[in-house]
Amino acid sequence: MPRIVLSAFVSALVGGLIGVVQAAAHPPVAPATTAAGVIERNAAARGGLDAWRKVNTMVWLGHLERGGRTDGPHIPFVIQLERPNRTRFEIKEQYSQFSRIFDGSHGWKLRPGNNGQPDVKTFSKEEVNYARDEFAIDGPLLDYQAKGVTADLDGIDMMDGHKAYRLSLKLASGAARKVWVDVDTNLEIRYDRPATSPIAPGAPVSVYYGEYKTIDGLKIPATLVTSSGENASVRETGDKLVIDRMIVNPALDAQAFLPPPTPMRRGGKVLIPGDGAPPGALGRPAP
Repeated sequence: MPRIVLSAFVSALVGGLIGVVQAAAHPPVAPATTAAGVIERNAAARGGLDAWRKVNTMVWLGHLERGGRTDGPHIPFVIQLERPNRTRFEIKEQYSQFSRIFDGSHGWKLRPGNNGQPDVKTFSKEEVNYARDEFAIDGPLLDYQAKGVTADLDGIDMMDGHKAYRLSLKLASGAARKVWVDVDTNLEIRYDRPATSPIAPGAPVSVYYGEYKTIDGLKIPATLVTSSGENASVRETGDKLVIDRMIVNPALDAQAFLPPPTPMRRGGKVLIPGDGAPPGALGRPAP
């Protein structure tokens, strides 16, 4: 056997033996047997508690894919997050803008109204309760005890060919949630919450996480699919948020979470504060 070939053969053989020895020295980790164990592994997989505790704000920039259609129009969105639960979500279509704002206690929805003027509505009771309960930046598992969350390990399910821990959570408010954590990666893959829609309030809604990225040492899902069904075919037709860029700890505009301008009337004409409306018109509803 030529010396070069022999050398390559020996190197491959030694490399293979080293791999076998390493595998024997580090056998597969046994599944966790308690909720605390699952959550501890999850925190480590996501970058560690200390790293997440330093995150106070985040911005996600991406696009929305309606009905799971990757070939359809990509609708851009921007999400601004601030601890503990302040959020601003904006979708900008070609001629329209939709926004959802929550300041920690109150929420508002903006959408195009008649004559091109924005229609502003306050959050429903269900929407306020949901927004108050959500931990917008890091979710309910990280620092769960400090957040007043209790967790039980219900068992292990098969999801898309992977084993996943199923956790039942009870939030400080008494609200219930369910979370599935992949046994191999220790990352969340599904989150169940009640719907806030007035058509079917309380109906189960599932959010599926995927395509995790590492940003500043933190593991963050880059895709979120919302669906009201559990089978794969239903999930494929759900709305998908694709996060193209994530920014950790940016300085946010101080007005990002303030109540939106509310139209008012003068002489039968609708005025928008900041566009010809008199000073002090912010927050004054039209009669």
